[in-house]
Amino acid sequence: MTVAEDVGRIASAAAAFAEAGEELAGVLVAETLGRLVYLCAFESAEGHAWLALGADAEALTERRLVLEAASLGALCEVAEESAGGGHLPELQARLAELRETANPEGIEEAEAAAAALAETLQAEPRIASGAYLDAVGSASRRLEQALGESGVSPFAAAMQSAFGSVETLVDDVDRNYKVSLE
Repeated sequence: MTVAEDVGRIASAAAAFAEAGEELAGVLVAETLGRLVYLCAFESAEGHAWLALGADAEALTERRLVLEAASLGALCEVAEESAGGGHLPELQARLAELRETANPEGIEEAEAAAAALAETLQAEPRIASGAYLDAVGSASRRLEQALGESGVSPFAAAMQSAFGSVETLVDDVDRNYKVSLE
């Protein structure tokens, strides 16, 4: 079963947890603590709510597991948005243009690093995991180095600046979870 098919299966099961006037707004998949977690977001006129389902489509109540999944999912989103300065296709086009017009030393290495980063990024739906986060980070750093960045990593700085937002999301999941967490 593909990730998209699995998300569809979980989305169908999650719909049963929607209250009157509430609809499923999205499903984020994370692999953490050795388990797949499907974090479902619900929206209504009154606000929003969260519920995590396991692979068996049953509601999860283990606080650590649910909040780890929320954190990991958010970090992977930030990593994807920050990779390549947040504009990877434009960067790749600019590198190709530079190769054609000026052909500076190291351009092939930079193009190869940009292509490797593009290959590392997965289309949604995808599974957020520590391994995926590491792969995006490593590919981003290789690109930065190929572009001559030897100081503080812009990617790492973007990730660091996102921690407050990630914590806010995790707190929101904890406060607006549909069932009691243990």
